[in-house]
Amino acid sequence: MNYLETVQWIFERLPIYQTSGLKSYKPGLKRIENFCFHLGNPQNHFKSIHVGGTNGKGSTVHMLSSILQEEKYKIGLFTSPHLIDFRERITCNGILIEKDFIVDFIKKNQQFIEKEKISFFEMNTALAFQYFKEIKVNIAIIEVGLGGRLDSTNLIIPEISVITNVSIDHTEILGNSKLKIASEKAGIIKKNVSVIIGRKISKDIKILFLKEALKKNAPIYFSIKKKEDFKYKIPFEADYQDLNKNIVLTTVNILHDRKNIVISNQSIKKGLQNVIKNTHLKGRWQILQKNYPKIICDIAHNEEGICMINHQLKKESYNKLHLVLGFVKEKKVEKLLKYFPIQSFYYFCQPKIERKFPICDLKILVYQIFQDRRKINFFHSVKNAFFSAKRTASKNDLILISGSTFVVSEVLILI
Repeated sequence: MNYLETVQWIFERLPIYQTSGLKSYKPGLKRIENFCFHLGNPQNHFKSIHVGGTNGKGSTVHMLSSILQEEKYKIGLFTSPHLIDFRERITCNGILIEKDFIVDFIKKNQQFIEKEKISFFEMNTALAFQYFKEIKVNIAIIEVGLGGRLDSTNLIIPEISVITNVSIDHTEILGNSKLKIASEKAGIIKKNVSVIIGRKISKDIKILFLKEALKKNAPIYFSIKKKEDFKYKIPFEADYQDLNKNIVLTTVNILHDRKNIVISNQSIKKGLQNVIKNTHLKGRWQILQKNYPKIICDIAHNEEGICMINHQLKKESYNKLHLVLGFVKEKKVEKLLKYFPIQSFYYFCQPKIERKFPICDLKILVYQIFQDRRKINFFHSVKNAFFSAKRTASKNDLILISGSTFVVSEVLILI
């Protein structure tokens, strides 16, 4: 198989949770343990940082990678999902994993993958581990897929663990309360490994994390804003990135103080300033067009994320707001829609995935919420919704694309 055939095989034979939903989710660590044993346990051959949480994981790992890259470390980065190219999931110093490596990995392990019924994410995790071992990274920054306790990435024993925050998402897997979700995320806390907790959390969740850390003798730190942190600038307009920056700065300090990993102030400063250039971070309040009209996309897809989007919208100047929105099935869409300005022009659509929130169902739900339907439009494709918004918007208007990673992904391909 060539590269295109290999990727086609991966997506056809190994259904992915992000696009197919719950039926493709396989909890438990036994399969990934067996697969990594089959590969010679590559996860034991490099240092790592493990990052979990509901929101902010992606931005956090990209900022950390950029800082360490500026210090001239060779940094592996494992993230999910991808927005445009499958290879975005596995990079080294901002460079995508080689196509030939993926082809060779599948060729060598195809029989094992099929026989043991390895899932898409398990395969991807093992591929990343093997790649980081073979190219000899100094540090691999590993983003959790779902939850933490039973996530495939949880085989690693990292230098440090990070939990960015806890909010409601993936309730069908992680539980329907923040406390249950926090319990799953606490699963990445390892024996004798420092853990950093970011953003504001409730007292009961804080107690849960403290108990878990105490049980495992893991030093625990809570990220807080410091006056000196303001001297470090980031290339984002969105205020929520300051929360992620604080987590990153706390993590960097612990790595320096407790793990003797050299990180200079200059590398911190340059790493944060150059994060987009160094790691190609996309989809986080990303400005696709500066004016005539201004176009922004953001992959926010749960209540806390959309709430932050609403906060950011209040800081924007525009005449009219045009919202291109699509969702996936499990989301409580009525809770998400309450955060958007009621007088906006809406362009509802459905992404090209099995897990999409069908436009026919979305129409019924939306009509139950909105009394004035004159500014509401429905489209069976993201492409048509986006181009309709572009045709309708005037030069002083703002177009925002959000609601799902997959809606943003389809728009990025169109730009």
